[in-house]
Amino acid sequence: MTAEALIYDALKHLAGGRVLPDFAPEGTALPFIVYQAVGGEPLNFISGEQPDKQKVRMQISVWAGESRLVASELGRQVEEAIRAATALQPEVATGRIATYDEETEYRGTRQDFYLFC
Repeated sequence: MTAEALIYDALKHLAGGRVLPDFAPEGTALPFIVYQAVGGEPLNFISGEQPDKQKVRMQISVWAGESRLVASELGRQVEEAIRAATALQPEVATGRIATYDEETEYRGTRQDFYLFC
């Protein structure tokens, strides 16, 4: 199973199931969660053998309209769900960062995780 599929599985119970890869289409109901691979640490073997796992850096953003409190609470729930998803072998890479989108006036959080899966 891919890191993206495992992330979706871990988060699908949050934000009314609005858990999306890469971006949310215009008009997506609030709140929603977006996840995107933003790098990682490749595994390389001298033998040339292909690794059966990968270490992926995944950024997860939460958007919750005009409420900082809702965004912060949903961000906390995301972190809790990722930590509990043992299949991801997660490592929290950053603390939650508060963010604001001027165009939509949405408040959100974003956080990076390393996943070894």
